[in-house]
Amino acid sequence: MLTTGKAILDVANEKNFAVPAFNISDYAMFNGIVDISEEKHAPLFIGIHPDEVRHIGVDVIAAMTQRAHRSSVPIAIHWDHGATYEEMLTAIHVGFTSVMIDASLQSFADNVAISRKVAETAHAVGLSVEAELGTIGKADSEGEAGTDAIIYTDPVDAVTFVRETGVDSLAVAIGTYHGLYPKTLKPELKLDLLKEIKDRVRIPLVLHGGSGNPDDEIAQSVKLGINKINISSDIKVAYHAKMREVLADAGLREPLNIQPPCIAAMKAVAAHKIDLFEATGKADLY
Repeated sequence: MLTTGKAILDVANEKNFAVPAFNISDYAMFNGIVDISEEKHAPLFIGIHPDEVRHIGVDVIAAMTQRAHRSSVPIAIHWDHGATYEEMLTAIHVGFTSVMIDASLQSFADNVAISRKVAETAHAVGLSVEAELGTIGKADSEGEAGTDAIIYTDPVDAVTFVRETGVDSLAVAIGTYHGLYPKTLKPELKLDLLKEIKDRVRIPLVLHGGSGNPDDEIAQSVKLGINKINISSDIKVAYHAKMREVLADAGLREPLNIQPPCIAAMKAVAAHKIDLFEATGKADLY
C-alpha cells in the first residue's frame, strides 16, 4: 500500500484526524514503525530528512518501498525538510512518494517561487508536495532546521501561498520547536491561530516539532485541522535510551540481541502517538 502523501492526507482532512510522520534513521527503526502502524491499523508517513538520508544512503529507499508495497496500511515515503530543488529531484529519482520543500527561511516571494517549481515538477510525475510558511523554532542543537524565535504563520499570507504554489499540504508555525524542549521553554500552541488558518485555506495542515508538546494541546490541534504531525525526537530518545541501557552489558555485540528491546521501547511511544492523533484504525478508510 505504498501511496502518496496527498492520497493519505486528503482522507485525513475529510475525516478530521492526523497521520503520524515518524522520522527514522536506520532500517531497524523503519521496520519497527511499520510493524506498530500495522498493529494499530493506522496510515503512516515515513519521514527522512536530508541528514538522515546522508546517514542511511539513498539505496535503502528501494527496500523501504518494497516493504511499503507489502504493507496492510497506506504508507508514504516522505523526504522531510528538503532545502533545494535539486534535493527534490533526488527524492523523486530514488523513489520517495512525497516531498517537502522547506524554503521558509527565504523571503515570501522566494518561498513561493521554489515551492511552485517543486509542486509543478512533483505533480508531473504523480507525487505530492508539502511546503512550510512561517518558521518552526529550534529547541536544541540536535533539532532539525529552525530559528531561535518562531515566526508565526500569517493566515492571509497562507491563502496567497497555497493559491500561488499549488502545494498539497502546508506546514504551519503555531508554536512548536524542533528538538527537545529545555526546562526554561514552555511548549504552547496558538490554537486560535491554527483555527483561523484552517478556516481560510482548507487544505491539510502539518505540525512540525510535535515532540514534547502536552498531549491535550496536540489533541486539540487535531480537532482544529492538523492532519499530519511529525515526530522525531520522542521516538529516537526512547530508542537510544533503551539502547544505552542494553549496552551496559559489555558482552553483547549482536544487533539481534541489542536492538529488539530498543525497537519495543520506540514502538510503545509510537503507539501512544498514533492513538493521540486519532489515527488508530483509520487504515480502513483507504
